[in-house]
Amino acid sequence: MALDSIYQGALLDHSCNPTCRRVLANATHTHEGVNASCGDDVTLSLVLDESNVIQEAAFTGNGCAVSQASADIMASVISGKPLAEAVELADAFIAMIDGAEPTPEQKEALGEAAELQGVSRMPARAKCAQLGWRTLQEIAADLAASAV
Repeated sequence: MALDSIYQGALLDHSCNPTCRRVLANATHTHEGVNASCGDDVTLSLVLDESNVIQEAAFTGNGCAVSQASADIMASVISGKPLAEAVELADAFIAMIDGAEPTPEQKEALGEAAELQGVSRMPARAKCAQLGWRTLQEIAADLAASAV
């Protein structure tokens, strides 16, 4: 797969026209993720309600088109979902980028994020695509640890 072939569709659209790149002044949870191998960073902010439903998700950050577009797609996909469901999507996305074939149900639930499956054939870009999703997992892990 040629590098330029991943820079189309959802990735190109979200890289050039991000819909969820902004600071959430009313965020209930914020976490910064950094890709140590290249320096890309994403700060993910969530507004969770009392039932742990993600009312809103947004991000800020710096990095390559893959990391920033993937974070934008993720924020769009997880908004309105219970945190537990969003984490399941993160798990499925990360597995897909690591080379696992998602089920048809996972592809449907991932929506536009499933279009990034081709990144799995580009190991140098895998961590970039996973950055925002791993940051979501870290927020969930922090919340679980603080609930104990």
